[in-house]
Amino acid sequence: MSLRELPSVDRLLVESPELIREYGRPLTTQVIRAVLAEARAGPADTPPTPDHLLAETQQRLAALTTPSLQAVINATGVILHTNLGRAPLSRAALAQMEAVGRGYSSLEYDVARGERGSRADHAESTLLTLTGAEAALVVNNNAAALLLALTALTKGKRVAISRGQLVEIGGGFRVPDVMKQSGAKLLEVGSTNRTHLADFKAAVDEGAALILRAHPSNFKIVGYTSSPSLAELCGLGVPVVDDLGSGALLDTSAYGLAHEPTVQESLAAGAALVTFSGDKLLGGPQAGIIVGRRELVHKLKRHPLARALRADKLCLAALNATLLHYARDEAEREIPVWRMLALPLATLEARARAWAERLGAGTVVAGESTVGGGSLPGESVPTRLLALDVKKPNALAARLRAQTPPIVARVAESQLLLDPRTVSPEDEPALLRGLRSALQEHGQR
Repeated sequence: MSLRELPSVDRLLVESPELIREYGRPLTTQVIRAVLAEARAGPADTPPTPDHLLAETQQRLAALTTPSLQAVINATGVILHTNLGRAPLSRAALAQMEAVGRGYSSLEYDVARGERGSRADHAESTLLTLTGAEAALVVNNNAAALLLALTALTKGKRVAISRGQLVEIGGGFRVPDVMKQSGAKLLEVGSTNRTHLADFKAAVDEGAALILRAHPSNFKIVGYTSSPSLAELCGLGVPVVDDLGSGALLDTSAYGLAHEPTVQESLAAGAALVTFSGDKLLGGPQAGIIVGRRELVHKLKRHPLARALRADKLCLAALNATLLHYARDEAEREIPVWRMLALPLATLEARARAWAERLGAGTVVAGESTVGGGSLPGESVPTRLLALDVKKPNALAARLRAQTPPIVARVAESQLLLDPRTVSPEDEPALLRGLRSALQEHGQR
């Protein structure tokens, strides 16, 4: 067969009724043309047959129409796994997203008055009830919240921050870069490990219009360290913005972890504004939340940048449903993040043993689950793991990721480890099916 004998686009379309039914004629035609163009540009002595051309077309269509964003089973034990989407949403949050997403909604409409409303109102009242703040605003993530606060309040002005808090977190997000983009003038105070109240007072005397306290995220300084309390900073006569990051509304020390500063504590200490994430310890959707003094929050709401950073209807629906779990004192039961943290060790051991029995493989070993997501760096809680002693555990991990749905585990000390803390009971059947399939394939090679 020569290149001249390659079939035409029309001929391949005639032989592709099933592809056309599944993928549509325009897309099938486009891919066939691309496959034929590559064949004509290839070796003249071995052109592909029509069957090969159709098989290649089918593979490309399948790859093209398979979403890259897909559900996975997180068996790593990292509760707020940034690469795996951080906080899973509660059933109520998912239901509310569906309710406002499947049709029209009152996003910017006041139903009672029959006139235009504001999307800023939807989560605000619940946030004020939970935190005691005077006003609140929701934007699309915490980096946006910090950028908006600094841009609206300190453009062209000096902002004092400890050198130990000029951190870089995941994705190359650097606090100094955000401050530069906002137009604020960075005024570094103290040293990397020790900053004193007198350092901040000197900065205020030099003209600092605002003090920023930034959460270190997944960075932690230990040893010979010192820093003033938030209450002390708030007594220096200029507004203090406390970038908490993690968004804890509950006391993490009750779950065997270090105490993570809560939003309520920051406001009580006198912070003018507190910014935090919606998808970390709050346990909701990706969002940046700003709470604090009424006059400052209203200034942020009126700033032109607020429109570019605003949250959409699905985010607001899920966020408000999540906040209501706290208001109803049901967060530990209904919000997956807190439900995972609260799981008893005996429950985790029983689940891991049940996995081993049903698979007929593996042993149960002690391990640690981590919070992740830039919250509580270095902190972990005890767990029980299913440990699989296999040759080439990394190869088995790759086969697990190739399952449907993909299963993400971790490898340590030549073992493949799976943590039941981050696997929901609903996902257990799929987990076990995927494990059986991967183990069988692994044993055959």
